[in-house]
Amino acid sequence: MQIAITDSSVLEVAMLDVREGTNQEFEQAFELAAPIIASMSGYIRHELQCCIENSNKYVLLVWWETLEDHTLGFRKSLEYQRWKDLLHKFYDPFPSVLHYQKIL
Repeated sequence: MQIAITDSSVLEVAMLDVREGTNQEFEQAFELAAPIIASMSGYIRHELQCCIENSNKYVLLVWWETLEDHTLGFRKSLEYQRWKDLLHKFYDPFPSVLHYQKIL
């Protein structure tokens, strides 16, 4: 069951730099990884977008009910280990991840 995005939702923004020449493999791996994150408590929705000017850059947007749903619930879970196994090998450098809340 997907929960609606609210003004109190937390937006995770991950800037992903994918190693050159691995875009197709990364996108295929992400398709396998997407159900993992979607199954987590507090998950609302996500988007993966590819940069137009530099195809090795992606942004991952994930909406969570709370910050802790991401930082504790997901990152401390067994499911996160599978996520890491599928995706972390593609990143150089490791992604920066910040969290945002809607103001207006």
